[in-house]
Amino acid sequence: MRTPLVAANWKMNGSREFAEQFFAALDLEGATAEVVICPSFPYLPQVGEKLKGMGVALGAQNLSQETSGAFTGEVSAGMLLDFGVRYAIVGHSERRSLYGESSELVAGKFLAAQSAGLVPILCVGETLQEREAERTLEVIGSQLQAVAEAGSGNIWGSAIIAYEPVWAIGTGKTATPEQAQQVHGFIRGYLGEAGAAVQILYGGSVKSGNAATLFAQPDIDGALVGGASLDAEEFARICRAAG
Repeated sequence: MRTPLVAANWKMNGSREFAEQFFAALDLEGATAEVVICPSFPYLPQVGEKLKGMGVALGAQNLSQETSGAFTGEVSAGMLLDFGVRYAIVGHSERRSLYGESSELVAGKFLAAQSAGLVPILCVGETLQEREAERTLEVIGSQLQAVAEAGSGNIWGSAIIAYEPVWAIGTGKTATPEQAQQVHGFIRGYLGEAGAAVQILYGGSVKSGNAATLFAQPDIDGALVGGASLDAEEFARICRAAG
């Protein structure tokens, strides 16, 4: 049986004061799901210290596909490991759309994370235009294929997939449980034998009010939470809904 997982993506939000207040208010009693907090790079040390002894893992929002060198402003997987990071988000739709990250670049980041011992959280998802054109599964398949073609062996065995319909991120819109399940089921089938064990998360305006109905679907194993993860009490409610 797959263990539920809930990851918080704070995006470019936060401050030292915010982190202090967040963890002072965070009460995960009753939550059995795995929990990951992904702050911005500057707050990794502070958040990492707060997480010690909590049973909560530290994650990064991005990383470079390079290991070292003349790449000003980039952060490597090895650097993240130095701060106790265990997970790294790759291919978030905001990186793909705002910074032009191609599926090939995302695949490079996925493999860089995995090679260093980090668990990549691979984001896939379609735009509203692609959904209306009934290309959702085609788009998701091509994003997964880029990673599969770049790697070798069982690359999915130590990875997490996050389905994030782009049209539902930060808009207040959420895919219906049935829409989300259709895509999650497709992803699991695409992964073949490895798919049975891979955690597949849903992301896209997840809140405590809709979390339970999403998590009740057979192929939804948790959530990658954006805006709602900035509210410690709301985030804890989502974690409890997951398990």
